[in-house]
Amino acid sequence: MDAIIMAGGFGSRLGMGEKPTVELLGRPLISYVIDALERTPEVGKIHVAVSPATPNTGSVILNRYNGRVGVINTGGGNYVADMVYAVQDAGITEPVLIMMSDIPLLDPEIIGHIIRKYETCGTPAMSVFSPIWVCKGLGIRPDTVFNWEGKLIVPAGVNILDGKDVEREQAYVSLVLENVELALNVNTVADLEKCKEVLLEKIAGKE
Repeated sequence: MDAIIMAGGFGSRLGMGEKPTVELLGRPLISYVIDALERTPEVGKIHVAVSPATPNTGSVILNRYNGRVGVINTGGGNYVADMVYAVQDAGITEPVLIMMSDIPLLDPEIIGHIIRKYETCGTPAMSVFSPIWVCKGLGIRPDTVFNWEGKLIVPAGVNILDGKDVEREQAYVSLVLENVELALNVNTVADLEKCKEVLLEKIAGKE
């Protein structure tokens, strides 16, 4: 399954320039997502969708990955329009994984699990959510919350949809996962610091 990383937002809440290129422990934020995708056996080609708001991100990707990762220049009008354009520009007519660029804690096991769940879900699309209690446990105050079967859930920024019908609304199923790695995306400086803390703890645990 091919993947598209959406990296064209303004990142205004973080306020540190182009969010995908903000450094996290000496690496661009988006590199964590790309590296996890590259290590996921279920993932094929990887594309990054940039916009006029992220002019340097494309250069960073091309230099860091030597052409292994495609860069798609969208108009930056709105998220959905840019996503549709990116899928069509990449020529993807099969199910495609759409991800945000600010989920640095994701790992191949979680990504593979999501793809396998999609393959048996029986709907054209699937959206991944985190329970709000996981976010609160991390000290995160999410902007968007949905009520799902009486439970409060938060979009994780990971979706799968059918590329051939990308311009149409698709029936979807909600996949709710309790992984901390899905709940922690970087929207603020506090989120960035929390990611640093979690990553350093993981590094220390391996030593």
